[in-house]
Amino acid sequence: YKVETVGDCYVAITGLPMPELQKDHVERMCRFAKDCQRKFAKVCRRAEVPLGPDTRTLEIRIGIHTGQVTAGILRGDRSR
Repeated sequence: YKVETVGDCYVAITGLPMPELQKDHVERMCRFAKDCQRKFAKVCRRAEVPLGPDTRTLEIRIGIHTGQVTAGILRGDRSR
């Protein structure tokens, strides 16, 4: 997997499915995203006591892409 920052966000890229072998990859990603939202809400509720009431306003944003992927090497100012 790979984690990058984009502005104030973390972006995580994980395994690429092989559509011919894993027909339900979209459903799996959606279930995973929903599980992440539930777990994040639970962690925020638990952290509210030691960290204060503003902890409840933390949010998680999830995006899913299932199309083709193109990779390359960036050089110069855009490299990391």
